[in-house]
Amino acid sequence: MANPLYDGLFGAHAGKRTPFLHLLDGTTLTHQDFLNIAARMAHVATRLGLKPGDRVAAQVEKSPEALALYAACAQAGLVFLPLNTAYTVDELTYFVENSGASLIVCDSKNAGELSAVGARLNAKVETLNHDGTGSLMDRAAEMPADFETVERKGDDLAAFLYTSGTTGRSKGAMLTQNNLLSNARALVGEWRFTPQDVLLHALPIFHTHGLFVATNVSLAAGNSIIFMPKFDLDEIIRRMPHATTMMGVPTFYTRLLGDNRFTRDLAEHMRLFVSGSAPLLAETHVQFEERTGHRILERYGMTETNMNTSNPYDGDRRAGTVGFPLPGVVLRVCDPAGTPLPQGEIGEIEIRGPNVFKGYWQMPEKTAAELRENGFFITGDLGRIDEDGYVHIVGRNKDLIISGGYNIYPKEIELLLDDQPGVLESAVIGVPHPDFGETVLGVIVAEPGGTPDIELLQAKVCNSLARFKHPRKLIVMDELPRNTMGKVQKNVLRDQYKELFVAA
Repeated sequence: MANPLYDGLFGAHAGKRTPFLHLLDGTTLTHQDFLNIAARMAHVATRLGLKPGDRVAAQVEKSPEALALYAACAQAGLVFLPLNTAYTVDELTYFVENSGASLIVCDSKNAGELSAVGARLNAKVETLNHDGTGSLMDRAAEMPADFETVERKGDDLAAFLYTSGTTGRSKGAMLTQNNLLSNARALVGEWRFTPQDVLLHALPIFHTHGLFVATNVSLAAGNSIIFMPKFDLDEIIRRMPHATTMMGVPTFYTRLLGDNRFTRDLAEHMRLFVSGSAPLLAETHVQFEERTGHRILERYGMTETNMNTSNPYDGDRRAGTVGFPLPGVVLRVCDPAGTPLPQGEIGEIEIRGPNVFKGYWQMPEKTAAELRENGFFITGDLGRIDEDGYVHIVGRNKDLIISGGYNIYPKEIELLLDDQPGVLESAVIGVPHPDFGETVLGVIVAEPGGTPDIELLQAKVCNSLARFKHPRKLIVMDELPRNTMGKVQKNVLRDQYKELFVAA
């Protein structure tokens, strides 16, 4: 029976003893080894009563088994919901409740708290640890290594990825089988991936970049992956001689440049370095090319669309641009009414193509506001197209902060800060950071006669929010800058503190 995503990415490798995942302990999983693990997991899910279209929420550390859970969901027709391992139980509760997840897969250390959440929300809970142990794998060990793939259509949902707006309320972006499969195939062609490639993979797999770009592209091309649990500079340098390609966030490349072992000779045999999830500084481009002779390839994507554009594989990879739209993708720059602007003018970027998501889960009004009837998605990013057709991202009309490749939404942090003793109001902004691209800065206004306890505020943030959302610094001001309509001028704050961490 047809299942486009599974058949195209996973099932195409059935019976192959070709290497798929090279692990740091020296072992290698073949494509068929991997499919066997996924099939056993698919059996577990169906034995637990899950049916096609049900959601599986997974907050687990990166491992071959965690990746196989994605394949199992595809094979069983389930909707995969990967969640950041840094999220707190309070944050996870919302995602599980909003998605209506039927199964939660988590690390054993979190099983107690999440079992209570699961019981309240009528969701089953299984465990999966970084070393491949846990109740899910115990159950899987008793299952057959083959599973009859569930029939699905290209427009059926394959995954949810949660993304927030400035309201702080997270939205479940619904990604279809065709969204994921079409994007993977387009990137294979654009970036010239072949079965002979070996991808150095140090990205998380709860994020579009590591899961739906790096992994899906490798599956579509049939190449192998050096599968690293996380970014480890020593391991990256040690493994690079065995790789041909690498995908990373700007932080990866700045840290490589900071190590004298990273030389032209070390990178000589590599054919491609890709960077995304956050803007790469022009100076990093220059330093990287001077050091290695390689020009990093930047591209542009979003949770709702996967990849939209890419600098050319053959041709000028221009620093400060994200290249050209991918095949099948239409990109335009418009005014707020959706009227295309003349080339060179700055406006809001809109995207249409097979990669564009189906909408926001249970949010028809939000979907209608951001997806036009003609199929264009209003990205919220501001940009322009230059005379040579290169796309430039010049800013965002939302206050989204991207730090180290992670999306951070100021309103969520502001609501927490505003609720603390001694705080009248707050403004959270992103400011330049040489390592992470941007970092979080919180600006506090004290209540009349009050003095906020900064250490207490930081402690509250640490206990309530994932680490990547924590403000690097909290600054107390007498008042926030406002325009004549009373709106806080965050652009003034960003300009005021733009050198705060760069100079440091």
